[in-house]
Formats: sequence, C-alpha cells, structure tokens
Amino acid sequence: MTDAVFQPEGEGWRPTELAGSPWSSESLHGGAVAALAAREAERVPSEGPMIPVRLTLELLAPPPIAPLAVSAALVRPGRRVQLIELTVAADDDLIARGRVVRLRHGRVDGLPEPEPGRPPPPPEGGEPLGEWRAWADGFHSLAMEHRFVRGHMKEIGPATDWLRLRVPIVPDEEPSPLQRVVAAADHGNGVSRILDFTEHVFINPDLTVHLHRLPVGEWICLDARTTVQPEGVGMAECALHDRDGPVGRSVQSLLVTST
Repeated sequence: MTDAVFQPEGEGWRPTELAGSPWSSESLHGGAVAALAAREAERVPSEGPMIPVRLTLELLAPPPIAPLAVSAALVRPGRRVQLIELTVAADDDLIARGRVVRLRHGRVDGLPEPEPGRPPPPPEGGEPLGEWRAWADGFHSLAMEHRFVRGHMKEIGPATDWLRLRVPIVPDEEPSPLQRVVAAADHGNGVSRILDFTEHVFINPDLTVHLHRLPVGEWICLDARTTVQPEGVGMAECALHDRDGPVGRSVQSLLVTST
C-alpha cells in the first residue's frame, strides 16, 4: 500500500489505490478529489490571512482512475472577501469544478463568545468500520479510519461517525484542517444511508461544506442524516464537529437509482 492518496506525475497527480470509489472499480471517491481540490485552493496566495468558509465541488462526470490536473484561480480578489474557482481535469476532460469562499482573518471587538457546543462522544469509544464494504475497498476504507458512536454503515439510518485520514493526500505533506474536513464530509451519504446498497445506488454529484471555524486535530465527526424522495432525488446533511464542538455543516445532493 502506498503512503499517500495521490502521487505526483508530471504537472498533475496520479491516484493510488487509496483513492478508489466503493461504487465502481473504474472511478475515484469524491472525497479524495475534493480534498485534492481543497489543497490546490489553499495554495492560492493572499496579501493577508484568510479563512476558508465554504467549499463547493460539482462532479461533472465520474472521476476516472487517471492522472488529475487541478487548477485554482482567484477570481474575486479582496482584502475581506475572496472567491477562488477550481477545476479538475483528466485526459483534458473537465470532470469537476468548484468554488472556495475565503474571508479575512481578524479580531472584532464587542462580539458575544460563541455558545459552547457539546461534541459527540469521543472516537476512542466508537466502533470501527470493520469488514464492511460496498462493492470495493477504496478511499472510504483504506485511506480513512472510522469510529461510529451512533449507528453504523452496516445499518440503515442516521449515524454519528468520527473519521480520520490515515495517510496524507499528497506525499510528505500533513493534511490541512480544510483537507481533513472535506475528505470526511463526502462520506455523509454513505454513513447515514437509508437504502440497501444491493438494491439502490445513491451517488452525490456535488458537495458543499460550510465552516464557521477550522477544525482542530485529526478527527472529524459527521452527525449525518439522509433524506430521499420517490422522484429519485435526495440529500445528505451533516453537522460537523471536532473534539471541541461544532465547526460547520455539509450537504450533498443525491441521485437515487435502482441497481
């Protein structure tokens, strides 16, 4: 097993076996692609310190098992608000695009202290993912460690799951807080599934993560819930936590089909 989700190849990134999707042996996990895109957004320079408060990634096609070219450009510069546009391509085909909103990092006097939020039970007492798998191992099982403190991916219904990256996204580089939370958030529809994997497929064509602060530490908790409708659409929502309490929320649109 390699020691990173992606390896450098030319000017792009070659996915390793740690980046695979449980849905297909021919595609990548959206969380791996989103974390790589988040890393590229963080590399966009700024004159002053900024905080990423929203990342949205739209998957235009199933990400193939192929080298990825990731680019990020500052399209709305500013001292207080910035907007970064992201693109991810494989073999010159655009497979994902997204945006990151950054706000200035500062100190404003006279504001009330945030209400302390109680985090879920800690990961040390949670249940690991174990031998569960959908159709294939991949990013969700090889690159991520799970500790379920409510529900489980083997069960139907809402779940509360702590996740931790076992390896870096790229070699010799500690994952940033943004990379960690984005990588974890894309698991919301899986950990809180309300459908049988053998009867339905429920793939998210997008991921949006809103943050009111960056998480601290390796572990990210998803308090996840999925809703589906007879029309074949759905949504997975997660309250995001670290050990200190809430950090934000994530949402995935779901395309639901029969197998």
